[in-house]
Amino acid sequence: MKRALAYVLATWFGCGFVPLAPGTAGTLAAVPLYLVLRSSGPAAVLFVATALGVIGIWAADHVIAKTGLKDPQIVVIDEVVGVLVTLAASRPTSSSVVMGVVLFRIFDQWKPWPARSLEALPGGLGVMMDDVAAGVWGAVVLTIIGVGLS
Repeated sequence: MKRALAYVLATWFGCGFVPLAPGTAGTLAAVPLYLVLRSSGPAAVLFVATALGVIGIWAADHVIAKTGLKDPQIVVIDEVVGVLVTLAASRPTSSSVVMGVVLFRIFDQWKPWPARSLEALPGGLGVMMDDVAAGVWGAVVLTIIGVGLS
């Protein structure tokens, strides 16, 4: 039961099994959650991102142990957390949300400092933290270009 729950959460309800671009699928699947949370404010979005981050580390650890892979492609809860970090800084407009998603995906692929070095952390912590760093970069850029909260 515990392993099944870990897989459901780590793959974000199956998004990680999408054959092409599972990370993008996980990112996009986080948007409805953000839309539900955004009326409660950025602190609520960050609170949920933090809670999912802790749960995601646990879930990713289970999938890593089962697969033997350092960062299994099916684990996408890290994308969910990362994009929520970016979107916490987004204005509640569709153009800002789209820009936030695009920026997060760019930073998640590019992995600017410290994201790449955070990948070296052990287990689920490394899987999660590089995406959190990418999310912070996305939030900073949203704010700088004027579509983030100010």
